[in-house]
Amino acid sequence: MNDPILSTDHDYDGSAFKPLYVTSVEVSGGSSAHGRATGRARSADGALDLELRMPEELGGDATGPNPEQLFAAGYAACFHGALSLLARQHHLDPAAITVEATVAFGRDPADGGYQLRADLVVNWPGATPDRANPLLTQAAALCPYTKMTRQGIPTTLTLAP
Repeated sequence: MNDPILSTDHDYDGSAFKPLYVTSVEVSGGSSAHGRATGRARSADGALDLELRMPEELGGDATGPNPEQLFAAGYAACFHGALSLLARQHHLDPAAITVEATVAFGRDPADGGYQLRADLVVNWPGATPDRANPLLTQAAALCPYTKMTRQGIPTTLTLAP
């Protein structure tokens, strides 16, 4: 297995968005015709294929992962990657770093719809706050999930023909 490239130096070119990786995941509704409650999520390359289930707190049976868990995993993994890259660039060992993402699903008081909230907790044994905090700030600027949670994400919505 090849080690991943651990630098952003070679993938930045110009002022336009340049996709470095593109993936697609399709969700179907399953037995209840409700993707969140009994859906199936399949990636185009087949690497992801799992049943989605509603958590018990929302009336589900919790027999599979839910969208908030998948988002939390993606967010924590991406932030971990950004922080690990920065740690290496500062000649620090990132091996002990863990990132826990907590995602809350609830009602949005502004419009009665739904809203997500996310909290990240970084555990970095041996790193002092003076050394770690500037890197956490830099990782937040580098991590696209953090950007998305702060700025939103460009999105298109199209009905297939």
